[in-house]
Amino acid sequence: MEKLLEQIQKGTVWQFPGGVHPPQQKSLSNGANIARLPLPDKLVVALKQHIGANGKLLVEKGQRVLKGQALTKPVANWSVPVHAPSSGVITEIAPKPSAHPSALPELSVVIEPDGKDEWCTLNPISEPKTLSHTELVDIIHQAGISGMGGAGFPTYIKADTKQKIDFFIVNAVECEPYITADDTLMREHAAEIIQGIELMQQLLDPTICIVGIEDNKPEAIAAMTKAAEHNNKIIVQTVPTVYPSGGEKQLIKLLTNREVPSMGIPADIGVLMHNTGTLYAVQQAVYEGKPLIERVVTVTGNTIHKPGNVWALLGTEIKHLLDCQGFSPVPQQRVVMGGPMMGFTLPTVRIGVIKTTNCILAPDHKELAEPGPEKACIRCSACADACPASLLPQQLQWFAKSKEYDKLQEHNLFDCIECGACAYVCPSEIPLVQYYRVAKVEIKEQQAEKIKADRAKERFDARKERLEREQEERKNRHKRKAPAKSDDEKQKVADALARVKNKSNDGNEKSAVAAAIARAKAKKLEGQNTEIEPDNSEVAKERALRKEQARKYKEQKELSEDATTPDDKKSAVAAAIARAKAKKAAQAQGAQTNPDDANTAPADDKKSAVAAAIARAKAKKAAQAQGAQTNPDDANTAPADDKKSAVAAAIARAKAKKAAQGAQANTDDADTAAPTDDKKAAVAAAIARAKAKKAAKAAEQPDEPSLNDKSTSNVKSEESQTDSPADDKKAAVAAAIARAKAKEAQHTEQSTEPSIDEPSIDEPQTDNVKLQEPQTDSVAENKKAAVAAAIARAKAKKAAKEAQQTQSDEDTDQVAITEPETPSEATPEQTAAEKKKAAVAAAIARAKAKKLQKEGNDQS
Repeated sequence: MEKLLEQIQKGTVWQFPGGVHPPQQKSLSNGANIARLPLPDKLVVALKQHIGANGKLLVEKGQRVLKGQALTKPVANWSVPVHAPSSGVITEIAPKPSAHPSALPELSVVIEPDGKDEWCTLNPISEPKTLSHTELVDIIHQAGISGMGGAGFPTYIKADTKQKIDFFIVNAVECEPYITADDTLMREHAAEIIQGIELMQQLLDPTICIVGIEDNKPEAIAAMTKAAEHNNKIIVQTVPTVYPSGGEKQLIKLLTNREVPSMGIPADIGVLMHNTGTLYAVQQAVYEGKPLIERVVTVTGNTIHKPGNVWALLGTEIKHLLDCQGFSPVPQQRVVMGGPMMGFTLPTVRIGVIKTTNCILAPDHKELAEPGPEKACIRCSACADACPASLLPQQLQWFAKSKEYDKLQEHNLFDCIECGACAYVCPSEIPLVQYYRVAKVEIKEQQAEKIKADRAKERFDARKERLEREQEERKNRHKRKAPAKSDDEKQKVADALARVKNKSNDGNEKSAVAAAIARAKAKKLEGQNTEIEPDNSEVAKERALRKEQARKYKEQKELSEDATTPDDKKSAVAAAIARAKAKKAAQAQGAQTNPDDANTAPADDKKSAVAAAIARAKAKKAAQAQGAQTNPDDANTAPADDKKSAVAAAIARAKAKKAAQGAQANTDDADTAAPTDDKKAAVAAAIARAKAKKAAKAAEQPDEPSLNDKSTSNVKSEESQTDSPADDKKAAVAAAIARAKAKEAQHTEQSTEPSIDEPSIDEPQTDNVKLQEPQTDSVAENKKAAVAAAIARAKAKKAAKEAQQTQSDEDTDQVAITEPETPSEATPEQTAAEKKKAAVAAAIARAKAKKLQKEGNDQS
């Protein structure tokens, strides 16, 4: 560091890469003193004239303001206020064209000066050394001072830096052609500039201050050297005239031999830089109390008759400056804000002067020719040689045209200072700087969109997390939170566990029981505040089962209702009669049961219910078969059929009564039999039921009439049944009698063996009754019963075939008697004969049933 200071004090200057030497053209405007212009007709003061956010507007339309009065108040970081350049009335607050190549509108305050130029109250400071650091920074901030030689960086930010500053550099180079604003300012106000430097020294406390001035400004160098004689920490250093030696990074390299890192700032290497115009504004704000409301502007060019430097109030329209300096426009006149190298052409001259406006150039066509058409790059490398930032302009231009923004950033596009040296030396007249500017804007927009997207994603994730949390809270809202256990509860649990351990040492059964009770109590104490969720799975299964049973019952009911038609009413009556008979027989059997058999009563009732259900099913089946065979034309025979049905019902009741008496006798005999004999008898009874059922089915078949059918109802062949409706009714009566016989045999078997729950294999089973299989004590007995049942079934089948063959032979020999078509035509003699035949057939059927039952018992 000491060696570097020695080199700087000796006047050593280092070199930076690149650079060009364009024509200076400074003599046009630096020959006269800074002039003051008359007040313009209006002042268009833009609210944003610096880098950073706009301030909050403090005035409104129609309000009168004084010169130096604040129009805005800083409300955010990097925000500085703007002030009224002159006293007057605010006529408009609206967006106006901005001092930018795009001329995009910016909110502006339009003031109509009243000519009085009346100042607001000022607060000058005669002894700034008595001010604290914060007070001095606040004065600079409220004065609205920002960088006046570059991008307009807020001065109070630099003045309040917390980094150690070794070198404070004053940029007085003013390297761009035509511009002489800083040159004339240093000539006329060198002492004020030195006072501004001393104020910054008070704030920053740098090791040394260096004032860099190009060697083409001898008057300014002399004035600044003389003004800084009393301060040995200020060095006025002359630098060679080369463009762009006035660039921030390039001037730091020239004066200190330090290089600012890529994407870094000078403060990172202990350097801070200000422009001479900025330091003059700092001196005015502190010593005079004046805010920044005017600045020196160079107005020059071949179309200007009186080129020079003027004090321009901020907000003064460019047209007013040109008119005051004798502007003579030419066809297709161009007006440039800034110098010829880094300036930009204004789209309109109705734009107001801002804090960074240092030059207004109005050249003719010879002085600043129009650029020719862009040609293909010839790869001469002149642009790379001239670049002061050591970049590759040609490569950057290719990436910019193809919009490869990632590669642009990899090649350090943002290190470009947009000095225009590359475009100045390009033989193909490629506007390289314009490509870079567009690419920078697009990259910044992409970065801003990415930041917005990231923030939106963060908000979305936060919202999603919040919704999930609220949903979880709603689910657990009904659950109580288990509070923390108190010391007393914990002690109770510990005591219970201790009692359990003590009691478990006894080893007897009582101690084990007591220990289990203690454990249950301890567990209850531990979980008394815990929410227990009931398990409703079994309840749900039972509910589903009940629904399924109800559904099946409803389907069966609908099927039975569909099957029941008006023509089936007679069959329904017969089925009801059969059910009544079965119920009466069951009651008679229960009344005659021995009191000693009370323990078996529930089982007998259950068997009786099973038998009744089987009888109802058989009756329903017979009724359906009868309904399907009944001709709709039989409605006229209803009275005779009802009479015959009544006769058949009376006969069935007599048979049921007789069967009940026989069942009682069989029950008394069964009480003395051994358990093994009872089981055999049950098997035999089942075989008898099967035989009776087969005989009943054979009697009900119309194409094979049995002896029972003939004897009971005197029915003729199938052909005669279709011709006579009365015969169909007789067949129904015969079917009911056969069902009664089967029921009688069934009840007889149930009375003999009360413990047997299994019906015949061929008997239909209903959905509401479950039939239990007979339980045996020995596998051998089951095998014997099965063999006996098989033998009995074979004999029953053989007997049925023989009976059918005998009946067929008798039907063949008998002469068919033609019955009348309607019951009203039958004679009394025919009715008596039919009754007699029915009685004979009933007797024969009873004899056969009894014989079949005996054969089954013998086989068992």
